[in-house]
Amino acid sequence: MKKSVGAKTLLFPTPVLMVGSYDLAGKPNIMNAAWGGICCSQPPCVTVSLRKNRHSYDAIIQRKAFTVGIACESRISEADYCGITSGSDTDKFAVAGLTHVRSDLVDAPYAEEFPVVLECRLLHTFEIGIHTQFIGEIMDVKGDPELFGEDGQLDIMKIKPLIYDPSHKGYHGIGPCLGKAFSIGKEVIHG
Repeated sequence: MKKSVGAKTLLFPTPVLMVGSYDLAGKPNIMNAAWGGICCSQPPCVTVSLRKNRHSYDAIIQRKAFTVGIACESRISEADYCGITSGSDTDKFAVAGLTHVRSDLVDAPYAEEFPVVLECRLLHTFEIGIHTQFIGEIMDVKGDPELFGEDGQLDIMKIKPLIYDPSHKGYHGIGPCLGKAFSIGKEVIHG
C-alpha cells in the first residue's frame, strides 16, 4: 500500500527553466523557474508559472514575450543564483557572468551560456491560485551547434540538462536512455 504525503507540488522530474524577459525599464532579467513544461504540440507551446510578486511577472505581461533557456550541469551555480536573487535590485546577467542576447524573434533576452533556448510570444495567461500560468507559443528553438547528434536533432546527453527534485530541493542530472518511446511498450503486447 502506498503512503500518503498529502497534496504537494511533487512531480518527478521537474525541469530547471531559465526564463528571460526585459523589465519595464528595458533591463534584461533572467530567473530560474521549475513550474513549467511543454503544454501543446500544435501550435508548439511551453508554460511557466510565476507568482505576481516576481520581477519577471510584469515584464512578461508588458512585453508579451519571454524566452526559456534549458539549465545545464555546467551552469548549475549560475542557474541557482538566478532563482535566489531578484532582478529588481540586481543585474543577474552581470553578477552571474552571463551574456545577454536579444532574441531576434520576440521582445525578450536569453543567456548565451545556457545551451538551448525557446523563444516565445505570450499566447495566454491563466490565474491559478498564487501563480499565474504563462503560455508561450514557441517561435523558435535554438541550440549550440555541438549539441546536435548525427540525426540532426538536439541530443539530451550532450545538453546535460538539470532537473529539480521538489521533495528535497536538489538538482540532478540525467542518465542514459533506458528504452525507445513508442516502441519499448510493444514488449507488453508481444511478451
